[in-house]
Amino acid sequence: MIDHKGAAALWEAFLATLPEHERAAAAEPQVWAFGDSPELADELIALVLQGIKTATADLVWTVEYEARSVPQPGEYNVVLDGAGDALCIMQTTAVDILPYEDVPAAFAYDEGEGDRSLAYWRDAHWRYFSRRCAEMGRDPTMTMPVICEHFRVVYKAAL
Repeated sequence: MIDHKGAAALWEAFLATLPEHERAAAAEPQVWAFGDSPELADELIALVLQGIKTATADLVWTVEYEARSVPQPGEYNVVLDGAGDALCIMQTTAVDILPYEDVPAAFAYDEGEGDRSLAYWRDAHWRYFSRRCAEMGRDPTMTMPVICEHFRVVYKAAL
């Protein structure tokens, strides 16, 4: 059961908008926030809600370390802000796994962060992935596997 504040209510409100056959087929979503701090979560969810951020990246190593599964197209996620409030539901539309050094400029642009350039993406994500690697006792590498996930917002909380 979804146990984050507001997440269950947001999920139920979204399900009520779906036709019965889609509602029955919808698997329970993952519930999470972007980044590794409340400030980063707020910054990134704002970009999502503005329609600027339509992609996100994670390390395969992090997913394995946290015993999660790699996102799959069609899956839903309830996304939280830095305070843990559920603000939107997004659906994964595409997933590619690439070495860090091979993440393309188009993906960096879709992530919507900074000036949307590949140089900005590489700098910001190297720092972020380095923090995550340190938590796992790993060293970041240019070939570390990155999950490049595209998504679309399918439901927003009434603010």
